[in-house]
Amino acid sequence: MRVLIVEDEPYLADAIRDGLQLEAIAADVARDGDAALEMLSVNAYDIAVLDRDIPGPSGDEVAAHIVGTGSGMPILMLTAADRLDDKASGFELGADDYLTKPFELRELVLRLRALDRRRGHHRPPVREIAGLRVDPFRREVFREGRYVALTRKQFAVLEVLVAAEGGVVSAEELLERAWDEHADPFTNAVRITVSALRKRLGEPWVIATVPGVGYRIDVGTSAVQEQEGG
Repeated sequence: MRVLIVEDEPYLADAIRDGLQLEAIAADVARDGDAALEMLSVNAYDIAVLDRDIPGPSGDEVAAHIVGTGSGMPILMLTAADRLDDKASGFELGADDYLTKPFELRELVLRLRALDRRRGHHRPPVREIAGLRVDPFRREVFREGRYVALTRKQFAVLEVLVAAEGGVVSAEELLERAWDEHADPFTNAVRITVSALRKRLGEPWVIATVPGVGYRIDVGTSAVQEQEGG
């Protein structure tokens, strides 16, 4: 999952970003409305965490822009106001959820996971495919009942592959969905991470490489599995 955080308080924005990264959620920060609109135009995000009171175009204007694109991107609004009228106006603008400052990071993570699940056509919170059981809420992975310890980045990559339900995911999409905006587009981090993830999950290899296209969870069709490297 990749999230855009639109928040002008540097300490809070950085704390949210760092906290989400610990939960294997890639996050970028925009500190004003102009930066948010620019980042939305060049990056694909799964969810926007949007403070209403920001410099430049307001959070409300950014929300209206997101809704107007028709992308269906969920919006979680942040605000210091706890009045019902403020929440009602936010939902009328198109917000999908609301969180009042101050809040616990754990609650934000749970709400983001719930929004991501709803965005994914009501897919179950615990996903099972090809003998894998992936629980995003507990950040746990089991293969054929065996617990598999993964790094945060390996888990983030596996989440994207599992969500594709056997479909091919390109290296570019993995880089976009599991890394933040500072990732080098020419890096071999995707290949290295997929290779390490494949080894962690063990044999028989469950992650298949489709040459020249990308990677997918092998559910029994004829893709080429790479034994070494990515």
